[in-house]
Amino acid sequence: MLKIAYHPIYKHPLPEGHRFPMLKYELLPEQLLHEGTCTPENFFEPEIPNDKHIVAVHDPEYFYDLINLKIPPREARKIGFPLSEELVARERIIADGTLKGCHFAIQNGVAMNIAGGTHHAYSNRGEAFCMLNDQAIGARYLINEGLAKKVLILDLDVHQGNGTAEIFQDDPSVFTCSVHGTKNYPFKKEISDIDIALSPGTEDKEYLGMLEGLLDHLLKKVNPDFIFYLCGVDILASDKLGTLSLSLEGCRRRDQMVLEMCQNHNIPVQCSMGGGYSPDIKTIVQAHANTFRLVQAIYF
Repeated sequence: MLKIAYHPIYKHPLPEGHRFPMLKYELLPEQLLHEGTCTPENFFEPEIPNDKHIVAVHDPEYFYDLINLKIPPREARKIGFPLSEELVARERIIADGTLKGCHFAIQNGVAMNIAGGTHHAYSNRGEAFCMLNDQAIGARYLINEGLAKKVLILDLDVHQGNGTAEIFQDDPSVFTCSVHGTKNYPFKKEISDIDIALSPGTEDKEYLGMLEGLLDHLLKKVNPDFIFYLCGVDILASDKLGTLSLSLEGCRRRDQMVLEMCQNHNIPVQCSMGGGYSPDIKTIVQAHANTFRLVQAIYF
């Protein structure tokens, strides 16, 4: 059975007019239940994880400043959310959803997190709505626990996974691959093991052709025994913060290609949702829901 991390804390209250679409974390599980893609049994509720898993990735001083709300104002502004105890608890619980998802993925082939994909969190700082890097925490956990020898983090969000690249820049056990818009934030990119920067306006055909070759290359070059897939839907043409021009169907095909590769080669995969900033919340929910529909169709 598909297991999906979800906690009510995922939908965190934000100031009126904030550009982050927090409502999607409430609407997405509702949609999946309403249409019958998922049942309540598919969902599990993550908790606050053991700090040792977080400080295995994040600088302890930064982490304890974060949980004690002692981040300097200038650094806090880069995060983009008003800092609060509940916000930090939310980030820790999201990370636990990905950590527990690792075990469910090993057991069932795949696991999902309704939130996560917090790839702009560096080892020692947060930025761009990201404070703790959930998939980096999961990857380090798998390696440290001897549950995987070679991990691939496949980041297909429109923004480069700069924090992820920094965290694993000297760690050969975790291979980082980011496909993103060349003109998109962050404007100073870090160096992943593979970076593919796409021109503004890139459409379905070019993107999916590139992805086909990339997946084949990653299988041969990396040969991972676990994959983290960051499936941001901010690659859509309608996205306010993205520069690429994929259709809903193109985004769905992207997910299908990644998931079928994982399933065909028996590589466990944990999926975190990442970004999505289309003006119509229904578009965001539909694009994310497609990922869950595909998982159910391919795996179960």
